[in-house]
Amino acid sequence: MKSGSKRALLISGRSSWIRRGVFSAAVLTLMVPLVTLFQGSAANAADTLISQSKPVATSSIESANFPATAVNDGNLTTRWGSTWADPQWIQIDLQGPATISQVVLNWEAAYAKSYQVQTSPDAITWTPVYSTTTGAGGAVTINTTASGRYVRVYATQRATTWGDSLYEFRVYGTVTTSTTGYVPANPQVTGVTPSQYTPPNAYFHEFQANCAANHELPDDPIVKYAQPGASHMHTFLGNSSTFASSTLASLQAGGTTCLAPGDKSGYWMPTLYNGSQAVDPVGPQVIYYKSGVIDYTSVRAFPPGLRYVVGSPTATATDFATNPGYVAGWECGNSYNTTDFPANCPAGTQLNIRLQSPSCWDGLYLDVPDHKSNMAYPVNGRCPNDHPVAVPMIEFKMAFPISGDMSQVRLSSGRGFSFHYDFFNAWDQPTLNALMVHCINGGLQCDARGYDETQPSKGAVLNAQYLLP
Repeated sequence: MKSGSKRALLISGRSSWIRRGVFSAAVLTLMVPLVTLFQGSAANAADTLISQSKPVATSSIESANFPATAVNDGNLTTRWGSTWADPQWIQIDLQGPATISQVVLNWEAAYAKSYQVQTSPDAITWTPVYSTTTGAGGAVTINTTASGRYVRVYATQRATTWGDSLYEFRVYGTVTTSTTGYVPANPQVTGVTPSQYTPPNAYFHEFQANCAANHELPDDPIVKYAQPGASHMHTFLGNSSTFASSTLASLQAGGTTCLAPGDKSGYWMPTLYNGSQAVDPVGPQVIYYKSGVIDYTSVRAFPPGLRYVVGSPTATATDFATNPGYVAGWECGNSYNTTDFPANCPAGTQLNIRLQSPSCWDGLYLDVPDHKSNMAYPVNGRCPNDHPVAVPMIEFKMAFPISGDMSQVRLSSGRGFSFHYDFFNAWDQPTLNALMVHCINGGLQCDARGYDETQPSKGAVLNAQYLLP
């Protein structure tokens, strides 16, 4: 094996069995120029890995221990596993039209015997670029000249009684990106390497932004900018001026229902309904700003105007449950960890939801066409190389005053698993910086004033009016 080649490490999660490269002598059905089965096959030196940390969707997961995102986290000891049934699929969104030169699959002991590798421009119409009915598992390299935004493994027959399971699903090639829809940061943050430092242990590194809901509109100034009425109904928190054509300047000039007047940010989510009646959270809701990475001392404040969407209105139950920002699903009474609304909530309880944002920024763009790929979730507590800038992880913790029969409860975007939210940063920068440094970098558990009641000697960042002194 040449120096610098990519090595395929296959470690079974069920045993210490390691595949030695003993493959079936049967001839594979090829739909591409060359397929190599290997223990350590090298990709062409000109190939670029374009799939790592990109959005992943799948037909099912065996359990939360084997999420879809394990296939492109760069870690050959984590894996995706499906339920024990046929057929199954897993796909990667390359987030732009791509020319694909190579696909590398690292199967676990539970592999697919019959499967296709397919590409698609829209995740609707699929074109097979490789097919086999005699798959032998192990590590498989598929050289191709395919194109598409989405790449999928579609498995129709398992080789074992278990589900289908992949350690890694890697796609190499080139993604074509357009400048349309990109909002560059000014200045852009370059030359950053993700921190590998492990600071002294601090159980908390957070502060709260307590912001109340204040209006509802069928607008979305991120996804449907300057298109009033073009979105499903949203409930807006924080900035009271947010509407379809909101900009950083208009938000900075607007009012806010956050406790800290310096937080002019726009926060919005799909409106919750009980039948035809909208149900809004009552009073200031908890929006946490936390460290999402191990090195909480490396987290820096959001740049003005950064915006993104967390979750998706088109998510399936599996997408929602396997989202890296998933915390505990919908909760009320004794019901928790549910991807959809509970059937019933005890009288007097509230319906709660939490969802966490990605906390690694690419340092380059305040917004991008899909309103997501400028951000990424950490991998094993560290930011990935293509999103090296650690910023706060926002956690929405919403409480809706609704109980009893939940059969008529829905979101304006659909079922419970379609919950998502948008964030448009319009903080007063000195206020945000002060809270960041004192609470997150300082390893404290702060309220909206930047005060940690368990460590009163540390003091507060803001005064009684929630302003910088």
